[in-house]
Amino acid sequence: MTDKILTQAAEKKLFSAACVIETKKIVFKPEFRPFCEENYCGQYGANYSCPPECGTPEEMRARILQYQYALVLQSKWELPDVHDKEAVRQAKLAHNQAAHELKRKIEADCGESLLAGCGSCMLCSPCAMREGRPCKDPQERYSCMSAYCIYVKDLAEKCGMEYDGRDGIIFFFSLIAFGQNG
Repeated sequence: MTDKILTQAAEKKLFSAACVIETKKIVFKPEFRPFCEENYCGQYGANYSCPPECGTPEEMRARILQYQYALVLQSKWELPDVHDKEAVRQAKLAHNQAAHELKRKIEADCGESLLAGCGSCMLCSPCAMREGRPCKDPQERYSCMSAYCIYVKDLAEKCGMEYDGRDGIIFFFSLIAFGQNG
């Protein structure tokens, strides 16, 4: 599947921009992990896809780098109030659902892939971890870009994408790594 076909497929979904980049060009910043530990999203230690359960920054980096390429996805949302938690949650949910659909298409055409989503995994709500049960679908579960310690602003710049929102506009990012090395 060519880069052009991938980006066109992404843009046919709800994504405002898409870009294919080599995973070795992704900047990982392990010093971002303490932001997860501050638990502003409420998922630290409460979601299988989030730290500390998802793995160390080094393990997360290694998962991405086992693939050669990443399809970087951006969605743009106009929200009357970017601080409205429910509106933001719904936008993230739509972003991740579209990314999951695209991941399945990539896997059908290119083999195994890995999704780094926008926010914590929302396949089950609440996460089974909160009730002490095992994950229902560990193969579909995804961690967020933050759990991977990906420097998203740098990635957006490398892809020529807007990063900073303004006047009721917010951007969400995710990536799908594909093309396993070796």
